[in-house]
This record gives sequence, C-alpha cells and structure tokens, in this order.
Amino acid sequence: MRTVKLSPRLYQIDFEIGNAYLWRDADSLTLIDTGTAGSGELIARSIEDLGWSVEDLDRVVLTHAHEDHAGAAAEIEAWGGVTVIAHRLDVAVIRGESLAARPAFTGAPEWERTLYETKPPLPSAPPAQVNRVLDEGDVLDFGGGAHVISVPGHTDGSIALYLPKTGVLFTGDALANPGGRTMVGVFNTDRDRAIASLHRLAELEVDTACFGHGDPVVGSASAALRGAAASCDG
Repeated sequence: MRTVKLSPRLYQIDFEIGNAYLWRDADSLTLIDTGTAGSGELIARSIEDLGWSVEDLDRVVLTHAHEDHAGAAAEIEAWGGVTVIAHRLDVAVIRGESLAARPAFTGAPEWERTLYETKPPLPSAPPAQVNRVLDEGDVLDFGGGAHVISVPGHTDGSIALYLPKTGVLFTGDALANPGGRTMVGVFNTDRDRAIASLHRLAELEVDTACFGHGDPVVGSASAALRGAAASCDG
C-alpha cells in the first residue's frame, strides 16, 4: 500500500487490488471506497501518516458494492461517527441482504472473460450499514459540492462523483486506467449500459480523473475520457 498526494486536498490510497481516495476540506475528511476486507488498518495508517486522526473521518462514499470497493466499510463504520453512503440500488448487497449480480460478458472481448475466470478470489465483504442512500442528482457536502452521477452497467447502483469546482471525477469501476490506457471498466453486468455511462462521463469537463483501478489522470483528463469513449465507438 502507498499513499500518493494528487493535490493539496486529494490523496490516492493504492492497494494491492484497486484504489481508494481521501478528500480533505477545512472541516471534514471524506473517503471514497475502502478496498477489500481487512483494509481498515491500512486506511487508518494513511490517515494518521497524513497528520490526521480516524476521528476526523466524516463519511465514506462507496462507488458500488463489490468486495474490492466496499470490503472494509464495516471496519471503518466501527470507528464510530462515520456516515456510510451508497446508491440505493447497491445498498442491499452492501448490507448483506442480497448477492451481487455476476458479470455478463456479452459483447466483451474474450480476454475479459479469461481474466475474470483466472483472477484470485477476494475476501467476502462483511455486511455494513448504509446510513445515507443516494440517487442520481444528489449533491454531497464536500469538495465544494460532489455531484452524484448514476453510471449503471458495472452494477445497477454504480455511481461516479463529480466535483465541478475543481474538475475532479471519481469514476469507481465505470472506467479503468490500466497501464495508462483509459477504458470502460471490466466485469460488467451490462456492457452496453457501461459504455453508455462512459459516454456520459466523457461529456464532463474533467481535470483529474480518479479510477477504481489504474493510476489517476492528473491534468486535462477529459481528453483521456473522450478517447476511451471514441474507442468504444470504433
């Protein structure tokens, strides 16, 4: 694990599998995604290494319900005083009330199915309560207003968070950036919807794009998003 400063307010926590992000305002600290189960201690260490305390964490926003994004939500919830936030269509999975839908590979390249079938298993995510349920168009009180954008396709309740005042976009797994190649995310329940969601995000004016997997694009990120959308059209 490493913690990377992307801007004076934005930090990436780079796990062995996937990323989480910290956003610091003058009076609050927000975590976007949590990594797999067992990552709570690593996140606490990152927060403390940056000079803060776990008591400073106000909210956790989950971009979707998968184990590598919501796995440590229950651990962090146990710290106390933290609001866990997710889209209403993924809440039942996060709470352990239902199982996540398996990906469908219709229209996907064959390598994607092979990657899914050979990837190492992830630890199950302990059930976590969701204290606030989101819908399209909600605005969260951090980063000058974080706009919730529904980006179904990876899961029904996948969201992106857009901070228009700073041009920062958290894509979750709607997009990925492996090896610096921005692309539609993999392992989708509906690839056509995922591509439509990518096109929607490509219409935004984005300076910094933060992905669930792969390094962020810092500076003029809109070009990378539009290039990914164009590649899907080709």
